[in-house]
Amino acid sequence: MKWLDQLFNISSQGSTIRTELLAGIATFAAMSYILVVNPSMLAKTGMPQEALITVTAVAAALGCFLMAWMTNYPIALAPGMGTNSYFTYIICLGMGVQWQAALSMTFWNGLVFLILSVTGLRKKIAESLPNGLKVGIQVGIGFFIAFIGLKEVGIVISDEATFVAIGSINSPASIIVILGVIFMTVLSIRKFPGAILASILIITVIGFFVTSGGSAITSTPAGLISAPTGITETFFALDILYPFQNFAAALPVILTLLIIDLFDSIGTLVGLSRRAKLLDENGNMPNIAKALTADSIATMGGALLGTSTTTSYIESAVGIESGGKTGLTAVSAGICFLLALILTPVLTIIPAVATAPALVMVGVFMAQGLKELNFEDLSEVAPAFVTMLMIPLTFSITEGIGIGLVIFVFVMVFLNRMKEVPIFSYLVAGLFLVYYGMK
Repeated sequence: MKWLDQLFNISSQGSTIRTELLAGIATFAAMSYILVVNPSMLAKTGMPQEALITVTAVAAALGCFLMAWMTNYPIALAPGMGTNSYFTYIICLGMGVQWQAALSMTFWNGLVFLILSVTGLRKKIAESLPNGLKVGIQVGIGFFIAFIGLKEVGIVISDEATFVAIGSINSPASIIVILGVIFMTVLSIRKFPGAILASILIITVIGFFVTSGGSAITSTPAGLISAPTGITETFFALDILYPFQNFAAALPVILTLLIIDLFDSIGTLVGLSRRAKLLDENGNMPNIAKALTADSIATMGGALLGTSTTTSYIESAVGIESGGKTGLTAVSAGICFLLALILTPVLTIIPAVATAPALVMVGVFMAQGLKELNFEDLSEVAPAFVTMLMIPLTFSITEGIGIGLVIFVFVMVFLNRMKEVPIFSYLVAGLFLVYYGMK
């Protein structure tokens, strides 16, 4: 295995092949819930769920391999939570856009992302938007994801008088979801690798013995293993010309996808690089340009395969904390995703009751960004609060970003602090004002 050691500079990084491989398995265990949640969510658009399991696994493996090859970083990628909910509930179900067109906008977002990464503009754009708005977007998406999870199992229901209300909180499904959130929280606090996955599996097994509506919550699988489902229905199925034929409708969507992808990936990469001690003497990530390029190529590749935005995963921290220091950790995680494909019959029986707690916990993790807000500065807190509030209430990340940014710009102007506002903020706020004026 000397060639493997030399290929990833493992010994020089103070690690071993065994440590790197085990770290990759730990990373996979922490993020493998995406194999269940992503197909379940995207299937609501009309996409074939079984094929989506294969697509999700292949897209994740592709992203992991790209990151390893281009940067030698122990960072894994997969279709991202947040963007898949935006893809499903906002673009397809909310706007009535066909999933083929949504894949096209994901692809073009990735291409713009690639151009920004290669030219270095991506970092400058990231620095131009106010910190409060970045936090508001992240936390707002977290609230949105958690709300979707609770709504899917009937804990939150619609109400004519109050718009939303609590559902059958004492039903077997609701009780299981609440216990699932408690269990995931405890395991996460104890830093148990794969806390979310373990909870999903346990709840799925419990579902065999619990009935709801006269039938078991978890159905019996047709088998234990099978050959991976083909992806002919999704592979290259994107409507590539849709943005050019529907420019006015596509532009805000692509812009939103770009902003979400932009700040999610940059934040994740910087946060993980600090944990893995990958920063240089100036506190910068040496290969961040290559890492961002790998991220954007993975997004384009995922769209061609048939899934929403592929991005770097914060759960890579589990592998890093397990000793992973090189790209072999990412390669190991990618291989695990491919091996998981033989379990497709088992994965398709996992009920919404099992995945709902995962959506809530992902929302919890994203809400941790609140600690980055300066609560002493209302000019930062107010736009962030409006952004994170409007995203779930309007079921639109676009509206949350637009209203939050417009408020930020006008507050700074009235405070005579115009010079503190980046030019890009003025430009985007202006575009949103035009957008609202056309409604």
